[in-house]
Amino acid sequence: MIEEQVKVHDKFSLEIKLGFMAKDISVNEFSVSTWIFVPNSLDINRWSYSKEEFYRDLKSNIRLITPVYLLEDIADKAKEPYQFLEKSISRLTDVNDKELTGAYEYHIRMHASIVKSALREEIGYIIKKSGKDYHILIDKYIRNINTITSNYRSLRQQYAGSPVTRDNLLNYFLFGDEFLSNLIEQHTFKLLEGLKKRRHLTNDIAAKLMEVIQSEIRYKQDQGWPVVKKSGVEHNRVLVHRLSLLKKYAENELFLNVVRRREGVWVEQVYFSIAAGISMIFATAIAFSFQRQYGSLTMPFFVALVISYMLKDRLKELARYYLAHRWGRRFFDMKTKISLSGHDIGWHKEGMDFISEKKVPPEVMRMRARSAILEAENRNNREQIILYRKLVRLNRESLNKVSPYPTAGMNDIIRFNVSNYVKKMDNPVVPLFVPEEGNRAGTVTGIKVYYLNLIMQFKHTDGIKYKRYRIVMNRSGIVEVERF
Repeated sequence: MIEEQVKVHDKFSLEIKLGFMAKDISVNEFSVSTWIFVPNSLDINRWSYSKEEFYRDLKSNIRLITPVYLLEDIADKAKEPYQFLEKSISRLTDVNDKELTGAYEYHIRMHASIVKSALREEIGYIIKKSGKDYHILIDKYIRNINTITSNYRSLRQQYAGSPVTRDNLLNYFLFGDEFLSNLIEQHTFKLLEGLKKRRHLTNDIAAKLMEVIQSEIRYKQDQGWPVVKKSGVEHNRVLVHRLSLLKKYAENELFLNVVRRREGVWVEQVYFSIAAGISMIFATAIAFSFQRQYGSLTMPFFVALVISYMLKDRLKELARYYLAHRWGRRFFDMKTKISLSGHDIGWHKEGMDFISEKKVPPEVMRMRARSAILEAENRNNREQIILYRKLVRLNRESLNKVSPYPTAGMNDIIRFNVSNYVKKMDNPVVPLFVPEEGNRAGTVTGIKVYYLNLIMQFKHTDGIKYKRYRIVMNRSGIVEVERF
């Protein structure tokens, strides 16, 4: 199964999150094809926008899918998250044992990542929940996070007299504690805002949630960790940097090792050799024909050699283009090998090409659904169509070996920067005239936008499905993402 999520990451970046869920079979293969329909007025085409520029605009982070646990599971001392963490600390009797110290740090990081994922899912469920049981859900949420923090912080007692303190490994535990406190504070704020937007925030619920936040702020202050200040620009700048470092530290264990290389190099060289052979056959045939007709030391033969040499080079380049670029489209541009902890998990391949409309599948064109006026305009100024292909293969047996936690598959988080697409856009603000009283003309502001249409096709053993997204943009950046 392939799960997708498309959203705005920042002003000029789109985030496409693809989750590849590996079934319990030896080899899982996934295919994702994305057709990007670009307005002709943006001047994005095969001559102005190369493959290299396209891949520079893409940033891909490949990581394991975070193991799925409910908050109540993490709060339960008998369940895996706490058990793994507690055992890794209790076994840490020798700081020189690299295997034990590595496992200790690994489980601290994984615990933090698992809590983050569970918090995100829990508050999303509470906000979307309808009915009158909000008080029950909020009380359960508070009870679980209080138990999680209490369980984690109680493990610090095991460090008394431990060699851990002599090797600064206690810092790893404290990093996890600070990250956990920040998570609870930030996600509880998000829960407050979400309930407020849904008009389900009562004074009683708000008071309970604010007490959770204030409790974590007081705890961080007692530990000497930075907290947000209302009037402290310099302080908050340092805090934001620290939050980023803690996030990277905690989630580092989920990121996979990738080795990227160009795909189809040998095939391309074979095509180039064939092109050189074709041009040589042409030149030799002309030389032999004129030599037989006029002799080897004559002016016509000399002229024929010069002309054949000139045409040979042109024919060689033409053959190279059609063989390597036309036939080579069935191949991919790059192949990335994916591994973790010495286990080869699989690979994925990527390919990008500009294609003509006649090569787009009918189902995709139906989903594109151009309006009548756009279809009429498209006859003169055709949309440019980019096809971005991704083929992924995962080994289920290797996935099972990389972690003691259940591993569902991998996430490919793609950030697509659209800066190249906004360079030739018009001003985003357009004045519009309206009639006013007294036979006067007034003006109002209109916003000019452009649309990038994304049609995505997902293939797996479950079958084929399609999704359409429309990216609303102007010269100031991305306005919103619409889903159809």
